[in-house]
Amino acid sequence: MNILDQLKQAFRKGDSLTRLIFINAGVYLVLQIAVIVLRLFNVDGDFISAYLAVPASITDVLAMPWTLITYMFLHMQFFHILFNLLTLYWFGKIFLMYFNSRQLTGLYLIGGLAGALFYILSFNIFPYFEPYVGSTVLMGASASILAIVLAAALQAPNMEMRLLFLGNVKLKYIAILFVLISFFGITSNNAGGEIAHLGGALAGYIFIVSLRRGKDITRWINAIIDFFVNLFKPRKLRVKVNKSGKSRTNTKMSDAEFNMNKARRMEEIDRILDKIKTSGYESLTADEKKKLFDQGKN
Repeated sequence: MNILDQLKQAFRKGDSLTRLIFINAGVYLVLQIAVIVLRLFNVDGDFISAYLAVPASITDVLAMPWTLITYMFLHMQFFHILFNLLTLYWFGKIFLMYFNSRQLTGLYLIGGLAGALFYILSFNIFPYFEPYVGSTVLMGASASILAIVLAAALQAPNMEMRLLFLGNVKLKYIAILFVLISFFGITSNNAGGEIAHLGGALAGYIFIVSLRRGKDITRWINAIIDFFVNLFKPRKLRVKVNKSGKSRTNTKMSDAEFNMNKARRMEEIDRILDKIKTSGYESLTADEKKKLFDQGKN
């Protein structure tokens, strides 16, 4: 098995954290290769990022709405992606100790969207940024990662992480430091990035507070992901045995519909388990207990 096959297998078998790291690293490598090849032909390849980074101008965002997603996987500098992926790995591992992979993916995307929204609104509301609206773009996974950092720190505030030169530091202090650095940097040269960090941090806070109240804000975005994943899956012919013992083709439910129903059931089970984690088994309704019992029999 060659290295490419090994990477493919690692991606398929990996959890959402592994896949997010692979996607970010893969996008970075592809873009760097493209820029180098174009440079050999005396073409400046930096124009590529202009179609993937989210602009500050609302008009430009409406013309390129896909940038609201692509920007959070886009890095053009090595140390930018290195620091981001290391932070994502460390805090993503802690996050997965308390939450599931679907919630990690959902919060990554919601944190990125919140960061982009903060960035766009700030540059179009505050007069300080008016001269830069037409020439500023935002890229990087930092807002998404700050959402995960805040969620992990709120869930396990007294857990310690060993930092170089500092020793063991509690997660709550690391999260506070990240937020303070971003706040005091909102008028710096990286103003857009720091503002986006605050938006991502707020998303992480809202995720934890909502979950403690029994509501998972990542459910809607995971439902959208499931829809598109199932949409492009090939339909399979399903065979059902009738009472006479003869087989007949069942065309009432497509494979996509079957997978969507299964995903909905698993989402409901995840919600019930989250409720047990936050409020205890006795907080479940009779219907929720029945669903949990039925799932255990499958």
